[in-house]
Amino acid sequence: MIVDAHSTPNPVLGGCGDSASRYKRTLLRIHDQVRCCKRPEGSTRLIAVSKQHPAEAVAGIARLGQADFGENYVQESLEKIQSVKTLLDSEPLPHPLSWHFIGNIQSRKCRDIAENFDWVHTIDSPKTARRLNSFRNRPTALQSLIQVNLQNEPGKSGIQADELEDLAELIDSLPNLEFRGLMIIPRPESSFDRQRKVFRKLRDLLESYQPHYPNMDQLSMGMTDDMAAAIHEGATMVRVGTAIFGSRASKNQSRIQ
Repeated sequence: MIVDAHSTPNPVLGGCGDSASRYKRTLLRIHDQVRCCKRPEGSTRLIAVSKQHPAEAVAGIARLGQADFGENYVQESLEKIQSVKTLLDSEPLPHPLSWHFIGNIQSRKCRDIAENFDWVHTIDSPKTARRLNSFRNRPTALQSLIQVNLQNEPGKSGIQADELEDLAELIDSLPNLEFRGLMIIPRPESSFDRQRKVFRKLRDLLESYQPHYPNMDQLSMGMTDDMAAAIHEGATMVRVGTAIFGSRASKNQSRIQ
């Protein structure tokens, strides 16, 4: 969805009214980058990262046409998903909402993720994949991405590239998961060319596996500060929060923004 960035902010956002303008500018920025690198219109989807922002702000952005929302923290997200549903229950929306889990997956939270989310971006172990599959009790499969740690950063989630084959094969065999692609959270980098370099590696990895997994078509990469580089290297989903909702109140902020 591309909208006029100069239109009047939607009053339903209340005190977060600037979010409407920021959201529209983000959409235009994505649109401009997609056009700049001659990719098909609509080939990069915006995941609005709503962690630590209230349900009212999410509902306001949803009313503008945003369909995909990303959450990092399970307990916060369960309450928010229900609150947003209540806020929007009687309103016709341009698109049904889709919830993406993009945080670290704790084993004890797999049931909640499997039961309440449409997408999960951060599978990084066979144990997690099996638990998500066992707890999925919805008619549709959980759309699943593997998080890859291409830069071998200690302490960061994600599998090594040489571990991908076995995990991809497992997820593809599980009936309640659908293997859709790869996700990365690279370390911060100010150089556009160096940003592109790591995203290019993930794209090459995806392309090497696609002949074996025809539904593997998603690259979740790029955030507020490196979104342009990710789009130039084929991102199909960019995860943006701060550029839409503004700064979060919590001092304990993660890198997904």
